[in-house]
Amino acid sequence: MSKRVGIIGAGVSGLAAIWCCLEEGLEPTCFERSDDVGGLWKFSDHTEEGRASIYQSVFTNSSKEMMCFPDFPYLDDYPNYMHHSKLQEYIKTYAQKKDLLRYIQFETLVSSIKKCPSFLVTGQSVVVTEKDGKQESTIFDAVMICSGHHVYPNLPTDSFPGLDQFRGNYLHSRDYKNPEAFKGKRVLVIGLGNSGSDIAVELSRLATQVIISTRSASWVMSRVWDDGYPRDMISLRKEPVFNDELPSRILCGTLSIKPSVKEFTETSAVFEDGTVFEAIDSVIFATGYDYSYPFLDETIMKSRNNEVTLLKGIFPPLMEKPTLAVIGLVQSLGAAIPTADLQARWAAKVFANSCTLPTTNEMMDDTDEKMGKKLKWFGQSQTLQTDYITYMDELGSFIGAKPNIPWLFLTDPRLALEVYFGPCSPYQFRLMGPGKWDGARNAILTQWNRTVKATRTRVVSEVQRPHPFYNLLKMLSFPLLLLAVTLTFY
Repeated sequence: MSKRVGIIGAGVSGLAAIWCCLEEGLEPTCFERSDDVGGLWKFSDHTEEGRASIYQSVFTNSSKEMMCFPDFPYLDDYPNYMHHSKLQEYIKTYAQKKDLLRYIQFETLVSSIKKCPSFLVTGQSVVVTEKDGKQESTIFDAVMICSGHHVYPNLPTDSFPGLDQFRGNYLHSRDYKNPEAFKGKRVLVIGLGNSGSDIAVELSRLATQVIISTRSASWVMSRVWDDGYPRDMISLRKEPVFNDELPSRILCGTLSIKPSVKEFTETSAVFEDGTVFEAIDSVIFATGYDYSYPFLDETIMKSRNNEVTLLKGIFPPLMEKPTLAVIGLVQSLGAAIPTADLQARWAAKVFANSCTLPTTNEMMDDTDEKMGKKLKWFGQSQTLQTDYITYMDELGSFIGAKPNIPWLFLTDPRLALEVYFGPCSPYQFRLMGPGKWDGARNAILTQWNRTVKATRTRVVSEVQRPHPFYNLLKMLSFPLLLLAVTLTFY
């Protein structure tokens, strides 16, 4: 008899979890509180309690070849960076083509997850759900929590003296939908992340004045690389702010950047440099989100000052049985969809007993080691972040899905060159090992064709595709030339 797995949420993480469970012969049941799949990407013109939310103008910051399900490429004519409606269309198509909808119970709220009395023996949990005013309890052999981390807004009102005296209105970016209500207003946006930048740029076209307050600097980059290629297919090592218009809006004077807010008065904000933004109508806090699982016993997942105590951001190391996994919580510096897919594949294999976790002590040591590195690189407030390529390689190694480059060079040199020197696209983690996809090789070899297809709306001469190896040689040529000149004169 196959094991039953309860899955919380039918966003991209939940859909990946359903498919990975099916691949391992498990029996998934997914609970989704809304009436459709998509999670964060299912736009609504009003904010609902307990649900992720986006604004009307959202476009993706990851290109289509980098953010697809690893065995389900986008159609050629999809734009490289998509409006949320286009991504939602893709997500729904994936769910339909994979026949995942029949495993989902829509408009069903999960109110609690608790260990069964026999948990120490069976590892089973009781999931209590609510629908149409009726409660139902179901026993599952394992549970995947796929509800994401864009649900509970971080609104740090206590960090801003005088905010309680402020006469204008303030809101979190989660509640922002479009700029119409701010026409002719003076608006302060707090936070220089992707959401804060997008909202500030959009507001600057209608508002009288917009200022962004930020406590630290940030790299601001365009989505477009040389020759019109997506930036994240060429370089994917750090997390900049992707915004094509922010620099020009600043240069045109429609948008200004200021340091942190020292305090608020009834009508203004005083910044750390002593300057004042007068007569503010609205303040928008683009200050991120807190993770929270109100349906889960807090003893299962404990945190220390925003530190997530989970092995690789997935498994609670102190659970007596490895029958609970959190999918999609980690904020990878790459796309969420392939990250969630690889997390779910590992979890499904653990649930199916085809993969074994380390001992509790080993898991705790690994968690502490990784946390120390994250605190060093990302800071106290960013401990959910992790480097994309390193993380994906690590997860891939656990299930035998990490590409074997030496073997590829011996057996398929053309493919090996594309994998090693090309982008770390999702397909390569379905190239070999358990769960391999027969179309992965072709998807990798044709990824640049799909990238340029949507932009070729007229007849043009042949476009030279990027060659990362040659770009690397060009980068090294200058220091080598400098060294040669130095040796010549000395």
